[in-house]
Amino acid sequence: MNAPSKSPQKTGVVRKLRCAVYTRKSSEEGLEQEFNSLHAQREACEAYIASQRSEGWVLVRDQYDDGGISGGTLERPGLKRLLADIEDGLVDVVVVYKIDRLSRSLADFAKLVEVFDRNGVTFVSVTQSFNTTTSMGRLTLNILLSFAQFEREVTAERIRDKVAASRKKGMWMGGV
Repeated sequence: MNAPSKSPQKTGVVRKLRCAVYTRKSSEEGLEQEFNSLHAQREACEAYIASQRSEGWVLVRDQYDDGGISGGTLERPGLKRLLADIEDGLVDVVVVYKIDRLSRSLADFAKLVEVFDRNGVTFVSVTQSFNTTTSMGRLTLNILLSFAQFEREVTAERIRDKVAASRKKGMWMGGV
């Protein structure tokens, strides 16, 4: 969704839009590094927000990060804090690096959009440009999310198949 704003030419006043950056990385691999994927996502999102300053966009300083957590669930501490702040009226725009950082499940994404709509919040993906106010934009969003969900399901199947094949060979994958 594109963030609503008042054009300075039309009214002379630019509405301040509080922008929250949400980042997520599925695996814990590399999170210990000084500069990791979460930092890279945040940096890109913050640069995008800065580029929209003339439209009234301001960065919310709270950080909403989920490292090592799948996008196939909404049970993520950073996301829960973000949703609570949205419900409390503290956020106007959610900015993500890619849509699949927010969710890889079509059903979960629909739940998030419902919360956003209920609270007048829009979202922006800095690397995927489309407008969800049009039917074509909504179709594009659904296609992207369907592929993200498909990728997650195929990865899970591949892992299950590998574990099953290992068991047949007498090898145990996992814990004790």
